[in-house]
Amino acid sequence: DTAIVPAPTFPIHSYSVMLASGNVIALDVRKPDVFLSNVAYTCQHLFPKPKVVIVNFPHNPSGTTIEQDFYEDLVKLAREYEFLVISDFAYADVCYDDYKAPSFLATPGAIDVGVELTTMSKGYSMAGWRVGFCSGNAEMVRALQTIKGYYDYGIFQAVQIAAIVALRHCESEVEAISREYEKRRDVLCDGLMRQGWKMEKPKAGMFVWAEIPEPWGEMGSIDFAMKLLDEGGVAVSPGRGFGEEGEGFLRLAIVENEHRLRQAVRQIGRCLKRETTAAE
Repeated sequence: DTAIVPAPTFPIHSYSVMLASGNVIALDVRKPDVFLSNVAYTCQHLFPKPKVVIVNFPHNPSGTTIEQDFYEDLVKLAREYEFLVISDFAYADVCYDDYKAPSFLATPGAIDVGVELTTMSKGYSMAGWRVGFCSGNAEMVRALQTIKGYYDYGIFQAVQIAAIVALRHCESEVEAISREYEKRRDVLCDGLMRQGWKMEKPKAGMFVWAEIPEPWGEMGSIDFAMKLLDEGGVAVSPGRGFGEEGEGFLRLAIVENEHRLRQAVRQIGRCLKRETTAAE
């Protein structure tokens, strides 16, 4: 069986298919309309057709976002080509600039062709509590329930109660967390863009996807990330870690406070300025 995954690819999206002995087709998702066209083309020309399409919006690592009509078109394709959809909605609550991330399941007919998974790790700052949920197509949810039963017998009850309270009463805290991430995004993006970096400010998510600046573009993302770590003391994720389509880029996390992010920007600037000055 074959699955289509978004590229650049959050590793588990590919590895989960590989662990199930499936074939992976990675399609660039940074232009969502082109992604949909490529899904249709693949379904038309591949035999047997893909069984599953995995989507992840807001996208990790690139920060790409969509509007509701994307899912309307995806549901039409799923019906036409008889594939199932798995929507990873992990960053649903972390949005900026008045953007609201659309839900796959808010689309008419989506519940017939797929499921949506989300987590409380991001918007509710409950990383490590391992609380999430899946909803949608009943047959797919039952299959997940069976697999889940092979691994464990449930979540510690106190954690479940805390999650229930958070969902019922903590919407204002979620909004405050998003505002905090938005400030961090602005600190990091504005600081690096003043140094000549090229990037788009993401409208959602906890990461900034940045093109490696010149004249270091030919270095490769892994070597450049190691340079920033060794010489600047700043840890970033090389784009190559998210597949071939990520080469030439870095993923920078905004999980530190504003002071630490300003410090990171300064250290990156000093690191690159030293080499530029030495070359001159």
